[in-house]
Amino acid sequence: MNGQFTSAQDIHSGGSPCRLVVRKQHGTAEILQFVIAGLENGQQVVVLAGPGCLKDLAGSLTESGLKPDALLRNGRLIFLTAPKCLAQLSHPDEILQRGPLRHTAPLLRWVSDWSWAYSNGMNPAEILDYQRRVHDFARSLTALSICTVHCRGNERSSLLAMLADHRRAARAVWGTV
Repeated sequence: MNGQFTSAQDIHSGGSPCRLVVRKQHGTAEILQFVIAGLENGQQVVVLAGPGCLKDLAGSLTESGLKPDALLRNGRLIFLTAPKCLAQLSHPDEILQRGPLRHTAPLLRWVSDWSWAYSNGMNPAEILDYQRRVHDFARSLTALSICTVHCRGNERSSLLAMLADHRRAARAVWGTV
């Protein structure tokens, strides 16, 4: 995987739809690959991230020859700005009825970048709760999902804690072991 990752692990050996990627480098290269693959396959792609990550991803899509503004307008690409959007995930029926998510799509791709949460010194229990809500929502949509975080020089123990939190969140939703 192009050397940018300190860890990329499937959470569930049976092919769980979520994987955590911890990035060493700033940027959206691994998110970009996942997003473009979904768009090329005609899938709807949802990206939940902080404003900076969403801006970087839009720029990277443009550099790759795609038109993020058009994709956002036609609903093939959806940007959810964290943390504001997280309260909405508690009411999935409202999002599906009023929002741009197509619950009839055969497969959805979901990207969650948690860098905003870890960089703000948020309480780990609160991050875990958010991750559980997001995983539960993505699972309800039958989404292929990837979670990512930029490690920003974190120590190995912090990275292992992030991985453990992600596993707990996925286990609570998908019943993984």
